[in-house]
Amino acid sequence: MTHFLTKASLAALLALCTIPATVSTAAAAGPQTNFVVEAQYHRPIRGCSPMHAVRKARDFGLRRAHITHMSPRVVVVAGRDRRGWDRITFANVRGCPLIRR
Repeated sequence: MTHFLTKASLAALLALCTIPATVSTAAAAGPQTNFVVEAQYHRPIRGCSPMHAVRKARDFGLRRAHITHMSPRVVVVAGRDRRGWDRITFANVRGCPLIRR
């Protein structure tokens, strides 16, 4: 019975000692969490960004890729491949899906 009482009192003492430690840590992290929350809610990119379209065209094998036409519906990227000049057309939606090559 004495072992049970010593273990219970030790557990209660440890629990009481950790309460002030958690409060001070939470208070110290207050201003940083506000900055993180504000940084997470930036405006999402709607449509296909030009940099993403050029990067994706380079992944498809175009060299010297650049934007030639951009409208609300399509993004056209031109560049050179093994056979010469080529164009790739992407849809102007999130993810830049390929329409035609």
